[in-house]
Amino acid sequence: MQEVGAAFVGHYYKMFDTNRASIRSLYQDNSMLTFEGEKFQGVEAISQKLNGLQFQTVEHEIVTSDYQPTNGGGILVFVCGHLKVDGSEHPMKFSQVFTLAPLPGGQGYYCFNDVFRLIYG
Repeated sequence: MQEVGAAFVGHYYKMFDTNRASIRSLYQDNSMLTFEGEKFQGVEAISQKLNGLQFQTVEHEIVTSDYQPTNGGGILVFVCGHLKVDGSEHPMKFSQVFTLAPLPGGQGYYCFNDVFRLIYG
């Protein structure tokens, strides 16, 4: 579980930072994203939201990540870190929670839940 969760975190943020359009492959039609309190369900809606964010470049720095098993063979992932957008010298703090669910047939995982919040203050 720890290895799968850590591999997902590395893969997710690398994709987000280098090729945001490809991140859609990590979601399914029953996936849900809550981004700063706004909800999006399904691959298309999530992809549109993430690709429509108002910055050109982003760099995530992961500070901590925790993993727990969930009912049904999934993995709960909790991430805290910093992100820089468009070369800003002042990183913003963020937290993000994922629930990874097993893919049908048991060949890997997909992002079932994704909750993102900037940390102010």
